[in-house]
Amino acid sequence: MTPPRCRVCTRALFDEPLLRYRNMPRVAQFLPDRASLGSDRGLDLTIWQCAGCGLVQLRDEPVYYYKDVIRAVGLSDEMRAFRATQFRGFLDRFSLAEKKVVEIGCGRGDYLSMLRDAGADAVGLEHSATAVAACRAAGLNVSEGFVGRAEDVVPGGPFDGFTIFNFLEHLPDPNGTLAGIHRNLSDRGVGLVEVPNFDMMLRERQFAEFMSDHLSYFTADTLTTALSINGFEVVGCTEEWHGYVLSAVVRKRAQLDLSAFHAQQTRLRGQVHAHIQRFSPKGVAIWGAGHQALALIALLDLQDSIRYVVDSAPFKQGKYTPATHLPIVPPSALETDPVEAVIVMAAGYSDEVARTIRARFDPRLDVALWRESGLEPA
Repeated sequence: MTPPRCRVCTRALFDEPLLRYRNMPRVAQFLPDRASLGSDRGLDLTIWQCAGCGLVQLRDEPVYYYKDVIRAVGLSDEMRAFRATQFRGFLDRFSLAEKKVVEIGCGRGDYLSMLRDAGADAVGLEHSATAVAACRAAGLNVSEGFVGRAEDVVPGGPFDGFTIFNFLEHLPDPNGTLAGIHRNLSDRGVGLVEVPNFDMMLRERQFAEFMSDHLSYFTADTLTTALSINGFEVVGCTEEWHGYVLSAVVRKRAQLDLSAFHAQQTRLRGQVHAHIQRFSPKGVAIWGAGHQALALIALLDLQDSIRYVVDSAPFKQGKYTPATHLPIVPPSALETDPVEAVIVMAAGYSDEVARTIRARFDPRLDVALWRESGLEPA
């Protein structure tokens, strides 16, 4: 049988579980009434940990209502004050006033209405048709649906921001949901991601916090891992709401702009060729056949201007530079087949090589050192 794999990183779990709990509540919602007590049965929970990323998790199937967000009716005054301050700060920090912000799993719209009141163009997504109807009756912009795959489209997108509160831990495939959210964001979209705080559970030895509804138990580290591998930069991750919640502020990762690499390559190619033209054709050698020198010869188009490459490693001598096909020779070639100039490309050994050249070979030999900023005389 194939061993179970982590829900987030897909690595194998440790061979032995962390805990086994017997006769646990089968659900945390839709509790049995007197008429159904005779058919109510507990279940056994086995808690595992990933040997790769460290995520603690159940390997059971999710509860049947896992796509629905169910919150206690109404919010306390303290929670309302906390969310109002949090939402205003989030919108102000990322200039999201009047921008489209979607709550993934908005339930009956308690938080969504506060997000709207804070100044966002708030949009909700909820799986429960009953909850969606309640949201719409309250004047909220909510679509019925669920994001579980990278291909899923959220109506009204792309969005400049998103929130997902105490929902990710319920999902059998958190990667699919995070990838789907990522797809529905604008470039550099930002978000608030909150989950129950397993770091607190560990500190306080909260052994009664495991339940069938929660499939994943995130620490700050494992939450950061899950977000990172799904395309998000974690701007910050803090403990909130008396330590019970991990709150991560994230930004959609942008592709790096490496145009400066090309500009640097163009500038240094011109500088090196101008240096080589001061000498007779094929009157220049390179010292160093390390990976950087081999790449520079190709990237700076030096193969037609250089006589040979010097390297003191015997196993490289008598070979050729890959792709550019310059002969690699021992240092003695500077005496048997002299050149007018040497460009040292030996990385951290360059200064030592330059001293060796000065001590052993013709003092009239022009020696220049390759630095990341360009050539400089030895």
